Amino acid sequence: MQRAVYMDWNATAPVRPEAARAVMSALEACGNPSSVHGFGRNARKLMEEARVKLASRVGAKMENVIFTSGGTEANMLALASRGARRLVVSAIEHDSVLKPAIAAGAAVAKVDSHGVVNRDHLRSLLKQDARPALISLMLANNETGVLQPVADAAEMAHAHGALLHCDAAQALGRINVQISDLGADLLTVSGHKFGAPQGVGALITNGTPVSALLLGGGQERSRRAGTENVPAIAGLGAAVAAIDLAASANIARLREALERRLLDWDPAVTVFGRDVARLPNTLCFAAGGKPAETLVMALDLAGIAVSAGSACSSGKVRPSHVVTAMGFDATQAATALRVSLGETNTESDIDAFMAAWKRIQAPVATQIQPAA
Repeated sequence: MQRAVYMDWNATAPVRPEAARAVMSALEACGNPSSVHGFGRNARKLMEEARVKLASRVGAKMENVIFTSGGTEANMLALASRGARRLVVSAIEHDSVLKPAIAAGAAVAKVDSHGVVNRDHLRSLLKQDARPALISLMLANNETGVLQPVADAAEMAHAHGALLHCDAAQALGRINVQISDLGADLLTVSGHKFGAPQGVGALITNGTPVSALLLGGGQERSRRAGTENVPAIAGLGAAVAAIDLAASANIARLREALERRLLDWDPAVTVFGRDVARLPNTLCFAAGGKPAETLVMALDLAGIAVSAGSACSSGKVRPSHVVTAMGFDATQAATALRVSLGETNTESDIDAFMAAWKRIQAPVATQIQPAA
C-alpha cells in the first residue's frame, strides 16, 4: 500500500495534538462564556486564556483580539470597519479580500514579476485621491509564499492619513509576526493555518475602532455578536502556544531540496518568486503542458497531496490570478502547482514526490509499451 504524503499545509495544517486535547477538554465542559455562574465563568476563562496567548504571540493587547469564525470573516470585518474610507488592495490578495474589495470599487495596486507589490504604484494610488483610504496588503501570499513589504506600506499609508490592514493568515506559525513591527492597524489570523481546528480565527487591532458585521449580543466587546466557539478558541490558544519557529529551518531546507531537484530534472520549470523572500515552506511552480487540475489528480492517485493555487474555491481548480498578476501567460497560470510543507514532512516525502512527478511528466511513449 502506498504511503500518503501531505504537502498542502497552506490549505490547512494538521491539527496539533495540543489543540485537539484543548478542544476535547472544552467540549467536555459546559457553559456559555456570557453566563455569570460558575460554568459560564469557566468557559470564559478558557476563552480569555486563549486570547492572552494569541495577543502575546503577535505583540498585541488582549482586549484588541476579536475572535471570529476564521480568516474570511476577519478580513470582511476589517474591510467593513473602513467607514467612509476608500479601499486600496494589491492584485494578489486572497479572494476573501479581493472579491469584496473589487465589488466595492477598490483601487488595485500592481505587483512585479516576483509577486511583490509595486510600491510606486501603491503610492500613486494614495496620492491620486484626497479621500482617506484603507490599504489591505497580505503579509505572505498563499500561493507563492512571497512576502510583502507590509511595514513600508504601513509607513506610506500613515503618511497619507490611511489605515493598513494586513492579512497574515499564511504567515503566523511560519515566520515571526508582530503587529507593531508591521505597523498594521488591523491584522487577520486564521487558526487552521497553524494547527488549530478549522472555523476559528481573529481580527487583531492596534486599538483602531472596528465596526461590527454581526449585531445582537455584546460579545467580543460588542464587535462580533454571537456566542463564541469556546472549544475552537481553546484549540487556537493551544496551537498558537505550541508554535515553534525553530522548525522553519528544516522546513526551508526540504523546500529548497525539492526546488533544486525539480530544476535539475527539468531546467524549464518556472519557480514563482524564486529570487525574493518567501515563506520557508512554500514552493509554487509551473512545468507547462498538463493543466494543474490534471497534475493535482495524478499526484493524488500517487498518494501525494498538493494544490493548484488557493484551496478556498469549493474544490474548483482555475488559473491562478496571482500568477497572472505577476505577468505570466495563461499557460503558466493554468499549470501552476503549490507545494507547501510543514513540521512532519521528511526527506522521504521529497523522494516520494520526485518519483511520482517523474512518472507523471515522462513522455507517454515511455509509459505505454506497444502490444507484442
